[in-house]
Amino acid sequence: MDSLEPSLYTVKAVFILDNDGNRLLSKEQKNFEMNVFNKTHKADNEIAFLEGMTIVYKSSIDLFFYVVGSAQENELMLMSVLNCLFESLSQILRKNVERRCLLDNMEGVFLVVDEIIDGGVILESDPQQVLQKVNYRADENPLSEQSVAQHITEKLALTTNVLQSAKEQIKWSILK
Repeated sequence: MDSLEPSLYTVKAVFILDNDGNRLLSKEQKNFEMNVFNKTHKADNEIAFLEGMTIVYKSSIDLFFYVVGSAQENELMLMSVLNCLFESLSQILRKNVERRCLLDNMEGVFLVVDEIIDGGVILESDPQQVLQKVNYRADENPLSEQSVAQHITEKLALTTNVLQSAKEQIKWSILK
């Protein structure tokens, strides 16, 4: 039985397809992507319902951006993730949100998605915060190797801190 309890795991999938329905970035299944693309690529809506999922989407030139949640998920929450993704990428791609530019900056795209959601949990919905976290500077090269390395180092440090804290908690619970 499906629980209607609130959950942090809001986002079921994020994917970006080109205008032929080809995957550019995804964390979902190919079959589902094609069904979504076939239902949405000629529609003027921003929300679709398919296979028990709520899908919000946006297109730009030759790209389609999708954020997927469960059927009972709040569309406004999903839309805030979609808008944050689109605005962040728009800044990184210097307002040139199209296939070629996106493919040339995939490391930045992955970093942006990483900052917005993690394992379905929404971490950030403010594009300025996302850009700040991925070290984007409008007057510099959009994302240098140094900023990518720094981002990865920060993520590893955060993960290490969480693991260390968990070890401490376990140790103290065993010693009690």
